[in-house]
Amino acid sequence: MSQPPRAQRPDDVGGETSDAASALPMADGLVDSVTLMKGRRELIIRHGADTYRLRITASNKLILTK
Repeated sequence: MSQPPRAQRPDDVGGETSDAASALPMADGLVDSVTLMKGRRELIIRHGADTYRLRITASNKLILTK
């Protein structure tokens, strides 16, 4: 599986936040799945050297797989 392009971080773009970073309320750590998924059924997440797939199932459950 090829890896998706690396998401920009605030330090990558001269202090500006990316769309994903600005949408996430970091104060309480709570993120709504609708905000996170942005209408997609699947999201690829990079964590260190590993890649994970977060997807919404047909029964509207979230599954995270490596």
